[in-house]
Amino acid sequence: MLPQWSAAGPVAYVEAEYFGGVGEQRAAVWTDGALAVGPLDAPAKKWFSRAVSPISQALRQLGVRSSLGEDEFEAVGLDRHRNNDDWISPSTS
Repeated sequence: MLPQWSAAGPVAYVEAEYFGGVGEQRAAVWTDGALAVGPLDAPAKKWFSRAVSPISQALRQLGVRSSLGEDEFEAVGLDRHRNNDDWISPSTS
């Protein structure tokens, strides 16, 4: 579906799994029906800087720009919730 959707504009798939500060990220971007970035994979045992993380690279490809002291993940608010249930029904507080 993502290649088809990207005909209307770039589309990204991003995945993050963390527990206790250790985890992994995966990302890919499709543009005009073709894979443009990735698939990118940063396994749990490999350290990477926030600037080159798979998710930050994918978000930059979508045009996201971060401010000083934050990465693209934070710039779009992906750091707001820590688990899937919070995304489904975020608290209003």
